[in-house]
Amino acid sequence: MSNERYQRGKEKLREILPDGPEILEDGPGQVAPDLVRHAYEFAYSDVYCRPGLDPNIRQVATIAALTALGNAPSQLGNHIKAGLNTGLDREEIIEVIMQMAVYAGFPAALNAAQIAKEVFQELDDVAEAKP
Repeated sequence: MSNERYQRGKEKLREILPDGPEILEDGPGQVAPDLVRHAYEFAYSDVYCRPGLDPNIRQVATIAALTALGNAPSQLGNHIKAGLNTGLDREEIIEVIMQMAVYAGFPAALNAAQIAKEVFQELDDVAEAKP
């Protein structure tokens, strides 16, 4: 079953963030491959594949949690991209971050807004570079 969970999780991650498996495998996977395996099997197979929430609602929850935590900027950036991939628009992502100012504080929300700005700029730069 583990190989099935691994593959299902990897496919789910690729569905929400097309370069997500490469980000995991080329980054933390280089020093902690078992950690990446656990992420695929638990987070993306067991949790993200559950029924009950559509993918963009899962991303709203994830963006909110990562904003509130305030200590995972690269994961927040990747989940902002995933949110855009699952159907959220930029304004909705900013509203999620704004909502977190009430519960997580202004420093966490301001930092998340800066990360969102950088993600949006990166995506705009890629779009402009395409012929």
